[in-house]
Amino acid sequence: MSQPKQLFAWKRFTLEESEHTLPNGLVTKHITLEHPGAVLILPIANDGKLVMIRQYRPSIRRWIYEFPAGTLESEESPNVCAKRELAEEAQLRADKWHAIGESLPAPGFCNETQYLFVAKQLSPCVADMDDDEVIEVAHFSVDEVKRLIAENEIQDSKTIVAFCRAQLLGLIT
Repeated sequence: MSQPKQLFAWKRFTLEESEHTLPNGLVTKHITLEHPGAVLILPIANDGKLVMIRQYRPSIRRWIYEFPAGTLESEESPNVCAKRELAEEAQLRADKWHAIGESLPAPGFCNETQYLFVAKQLSPCVADMDDDEVIEVAHFSVDEVKRLIAENEIQDSKTIVAFCRAQLLGLIT
């Protein structure tokens, strides 16, 4: 494998091209979006409802429902990032945290790892939201989230993965 060649850099992301020898022996060039990693938090309110955000996403030019999430800062641990993002996006803090695994959202072209958490025992807090985020907080029952996923109203893959993983682990029913 050759040293990666940086094609483009923006904020914490880079686009790199490198030569790889595949398991079948074929030598090929591959372009990877180098990503610092991200977190997703599935917050469960004290009444059992799931806290979601409705966020405007410029890349798709529309609003979507998703769980709070965000990109890791330089040298930031996933745990610290999760607490920061929950505060910034939902104005909440949690006293109880469960790490529920990792997800690879686009391994065909990106090395991003998403660290998934369930947050419980929530209480309000105040934190500054990023300037480029337009967010509304919403609360849904587990059945409402199931229906929204089934009806294709929730399309965000990281949200669906975290919801399914939390259900499989018995953290939501």
